[in-house]
Amino acid sequence: MSRLVWSATVGAAAVTAHVAVNLRLLRRPPADGPVTGAPVIDAAAVSVLVPARNEADRIRPCVRSLLASTGIDVELLVLDDGSTDGTAGAVREVAAGDPRVRVLAGAPLPAGWLGKPHACAQLAAAARGQTLVFVDADVRVAPGGLAATVGLLAAHDLDLVCPYPRQLADGAGPRLVQPLLQWSWLAFLPLRLAERGASPSLVAANGQVLACRAAAYRAAGGHAAVRDRVLEDLELAREFKRAGYRATVADGTHVATCRMYADWPALVEGYTKSLWVAFGSPRGAAAAVGLLAWLYLLPPAAAVVGLARGRRPLAVAGLTGYAAAVAGRVMAARRTGGRAADALAHPASVAALTGLTATSVRRHAAGRLTWKGRRWWGRGWGGRGWGGRRRRRGARRPATR
Repeated sequence: MSRLVWSATVGAAAVTAHVAVNLRLLRRPPADGPVTGAPVIDAAAVSVLVPARNEADRIRPCVRSLLASTGIDVELLVLDDGSTDGTAGAVREVAAGDPRVRVLAGAPLPAGWLGKPHACAQLAAAARGQTLVFVDADVRVAPGGLAATVGLLAAHDLDLVCPYPRQLADGAGPRLVQPLLQWSWLAFLPLRLAERGASPSLVAANGQVLACRAAAYRAAGGHAAVRDRVLEDLELAREFKRAGYRATVADGTHVATCRMYADWPALVEGYTKSLWVAFGSPRGAAAAVGLLAWLYLLPPAAAVVGLARGRRPLAVAGLTGYAAAVAGRVMAARRTGGRAADALAHPASVAALTGLTATSVRRHAAGRLTWKGRRWWGRGWGGRGWGGRRRRRGARRPATR
């Protein structure tokens, strides 16, 4: 038994070491945006695009923060996707006639499309900028956040970048699960290889803030290529990779904040709509959950058993594995603005994620997933989707943008 626990402990320590490496490699936009004295980025060059469906209670501070951006002048397009709560009116109220703001009425959802990809596709079609920045309605952007994000594309010759916002979490449930977002890709994704490599499987993305070059977006097929995909942000980044472009995540702790869920019921609804597809297939989900359980549930369970039964070697192995896991979470939290103390509950976090994944798979199989009043039927497990023919992997990057 001790050997099995020690194997999990060594694995947890290796993952934590990888977190440390990734934190050194993680690209980070300047906290205050562009260098003082730098010219303001041309308004015609950047379009900020906000898809919104029934977001009247959250979109006002989002729009205010975008309009208060420094170092950059933008056009701001908000698409009201069939809202019934006065979302469009809330945007117009905040904009107060600001000529930078356009509110678009969303077209009816066509067959074969999910709501958010359709909204984003309409926004991109109406945008005039050479750079597109998609921002979710529950995001608050820092004054220098947009300029820093756009600058990150040029500074590192990227075609798509997702500066991962600081995730705000209050209450036991959100604090238990939300910190796993950043930790997961810091733990398991080799960042530099993912950025430079051509493999679509090595990529992470976050649609809360997603910036890309408009020409690359259109060449990669845009949101039409991921029209039926539940994780449309991740699939869009993969389409960029397939087209030969560079896509990556970055540290957006100082770029923006996002409070995704206010309480546990909202978190359960949000996570279960997409976790069924997050690991690629039912077998992939089972394998991922099994790996997490081996690395992060076995050692603390062994520690409890060892301490209770006076089996010192087993307790030492288990406590060492638990400490290694907590260390990785603490490092990620300190870098991304999370609560380091919440890392102590890492086994409970993994157990909660396991339960949410099982619930998501079960609800999807029963056809009971919905989101914002629409049935959540999107493709994911190995499907080609509605995006048409796949591009050849490793395709040469176009010479023009």
